[in-house]
Amino acid sequence: MKSNTIIKRVIDIALTVTLLLLMAFQVTEQLAHEWLGITMFVLTIVHQLLNRKYYAAIFKGRYTPLRVFQLIVNTLLLLSFLCTALSGMMMSRYATPFLDGILPSSVVRQGHLALSHWSFVLMGLHLGLHLGIIVSRLKNKTVRIVLGIVMTGISVYGFSLFFSSDILKYMLFKNPFAFLDYTKAWWLVLLENLAMLLAWAFAAYLLSLILRKITRRQRKEKRL
Repeated sequence: MKSNTIIKRVIDIALTVTLLLLMAFQVTEQLAHEWLGITMFVLTIVHQLLNRKYYAAIFKGRYTPLRVFQLIVNTLLLLSFLCTALSGMMMSRYATPFLDGILPSSVVRQGHLALSHWSFVLMGLHLGLHLGIIVSRLKNKTVRIVLGIVMTGISVYGFSLFFSSDILKYMLFKNPFAFLDYTKAWWLVLLENLAMLLAWAFAAYLLSLILRKITRRQRKEKRL
């Protein structure tokens, strides 16, 4: 594996771990949460620089349904990440206190709460769009079947957590405050966040299979 590819994978893992910690405010609390946010912001910039060839190729080639979906997810993810970081900095008490008060705190707080959960969902979709690369390297059919069963189970659990936690209310700006369970063990909070993230990733992976099938059918019809 090339050194550039290794660096990309390390950054990808670091982004995912940092996101999971950021979504566990009851575990990290304010000070660590703010510096994790700064870390996420820096990692996001590095990630964009390492994948600059992607931006150079945006206006090149043919757009299939899958490529359109990828562009939408990637664009929304970047925008939501940047807006989440900016709103977080405007509420900061430790990392960037000089930005506090630029906008009304109630507006910034609700925006940060909504956008952070949008970033979480979009990150899951983004990861799922790359899951096909990993699956394609698994040549053993039994392993692929077992992986599919495991991911299905995790997804059912993850989506049940997602909807029972009223996260949609945060995303739709219907709830201005986050209700967190501070009595829950830290490892359980992280595992639940991971289950929800993987649920969205698996959903995106399944959708990518459908979109690829549509593209193959369209090409077949053109040849006929």
